[in-house]
Amino acid sequence: MTELFTRKNIRFAIAAIIYILIVIWIGNYWFLIGLALLYDIYISEKINWTFWKKRTGKNSAIIEWLDALIFAVIAVTLINIFLFQNYRIPTGSMEKSLLIGDHLFVSKLAYGPRMPNTPIAFPFTQHTMPLTKGKSWSNLIQWPYKRLIGFGRVKNNDAIVFNFPAGDTVVVEEQETSYYEIVRRNAREMQQRDSYGSQIPRSKEYYLKMARKEVWDRFEIIYRPVDRRDNYVKRCIGIPGDSVMIRSGVVYVNSRIVPENETQQTTYVVNTNGTTINPKAFERLNISRADQTMISGSSYILPLTRKNSENISKFTNVTEIYPAFSRKGTFDPRIFPYSPVLSWNEDNYGPIRIPSKGSTVMLDTSNLCLYERIIDVYEDNDLRVDRNTIYINDTPSDSYTFKMDYYWMMGDNRHNSADSRFWGFVPEDHVVGKPKFIWLSLDKEAKGIKKIRFKRMFMKIK
Repeated sequence: MTELFTRKNIRFAIAAIIYILIVIWIGNYWFLIGLALLYDIYISEKINWTFWKKRTGKNSAIIEWLDALIFAVIAVTLINIFLFQNYRIPTGSMEKSLLIGDHLFVSKLAYGPRMPNTPIAFPFTQHTMPLTKGKSWSNLIQWPYKRLIGFGRVKNNDAIVFNFPAGDTVVVEEQETSYYEIVRRNAREMQQRDSYGSQIPRSKEYYLKMARKEVWDRFEIIYRPVDRRDNYVKRCIGIPGDSVMIRSGVVYVNSRIVPENETQQTTYVVNTNGTTINPKAFERLNISRADQTMISGSSYILPLTRKNSENISKFTNVTEIYPAFSRKGTFDPRIFPYSPVLSWNEDNYGPIRIPSKGSTVMLDTSNLCLYERIIDVYEDNDLRVDRNTIYINDTPSDSYTFKMDYYWMMGDNRHNSADSRFWGFVPEDHVVGKPKFIWLSLDKEAKGIKKIRFKRMFMKIK
C-alpha cells in the first residue's frame, strides 16, 4: 500500500488530474493521449524528454540556463494562450482613457481564451520575426475557431482587445493603413483624375478593379490568419442585436444616449485673440505636444475631454471654442460601408444593427454593402452579384442567417480613432480578451525617471 504513495506516484497523480481537467476544459479528448507522455515523464522514464541535459550527474551552468530558458518559454507561451497577455498601447485612439505607452494586463479568461488558429509560431511574436521581418508563424497546422469557457460575456462599454478585422490582407510597405482603404483610396484618385479629363465616366467597380491590380503590381501583399492580425483596443459600443446611431457626435444605442466617459475626447477648434496659449497651460491639462496643432497664429485644433474644453474656454485669450463635427448628410468615402447613398460620416452615422448569431437579415443590392464582408470573408461563403440577383454559394438568396455574433467598437478619442465606423463589424472569433489594469506606463515625451508614469501603474481600466 505504501508503494502507491511514493513521491513519484503522487506527483504523477497531481499532474494527471490537472491535465485531465484542462483536456475537459478544451473539449478535445484526443489530448488524453498526453497522459502516456506524463506517465513516462514521472513513472517509467523510458525516454529522456529533456534530451539537452543529463538525467544523472551534474550539468554545466550553460545547460542549466538553457533548461530554465526552455521551461520559461513554454510556461509563458501557455500563459499567454490561456490566461493573460501583455498589450502595449501604440496609438492615441483611446486617450485619455488609455495613453500611448500604457502596458495592459489583458485577461484571456474574461470571455474565454481562444485556441490558436496557427499553433506553430515563434514565441512572443504576433506576426513578424524580430530580425528577418518575415512571418513568425507556420500554416502547417491550422485549427478552426474554438473559444473555451470563460468567466463572462462581452458587455456594452467594455474595453476590448481584438484582432484587426481588416488586417487579413496587408500591404507590407504600408502596414499602418488597411489594404482595403489603400485600394479604395487609389480608386478614388483614379476616378478623380478621369473626372478632370475627357474620359467617359466609369463604374465604381471598374475603378476598384483597376486600383486593386495596381496595388498588387506595385507592392508586396501578404495574408494573415485571424490570430496573427494586429491587436487593437477599443470600447465595445454595440453588442449583438443592438442598434447603433450617431448624431452630431452623440452616440445612441437602442435609441438611448451612451453616457460620455470623463476621459472621452472630441476634437475642438480653439480660437484666440491673436496670442498663443502658454505651453505650461497645456502641460497642466495633460495635453501632449503631439496633440497640439496650430492652424494659424490664433487658432488651434485640439483633442479635448469635456472638462478640458471647459477649462480652456475660460482662458482670457480664448475667444471661441467648438467641436469640429462633420455636417449631417456630408458623405465621407472612408466611412463603412463606403456608400454615397447613405451619406454617413464619423459624426453622423447609422442607424446600423449589429448582427447576432442565428438572426436572419433580408438582403437586396441596397443593403448588401453592410453585410458582404461578413458573408464572403468572416463566414467563408462564395458571394457574387449578377445584375440584381445575389448568389450565396451559387444559390440565389434574398436573406442570410449569421453564424457568429458581432460587435461595434469605437475609440474614446472619437476623432482620432480608426474603428468600426471605418471598417465595420468585429466578429466574435477576433475577440482576444479584456484589459484589466495598467501594469506599466511609459511617457515617450519625458526623460529619465520621469518617463515612468507611476500614478498610472496598477490603475484599473474602466
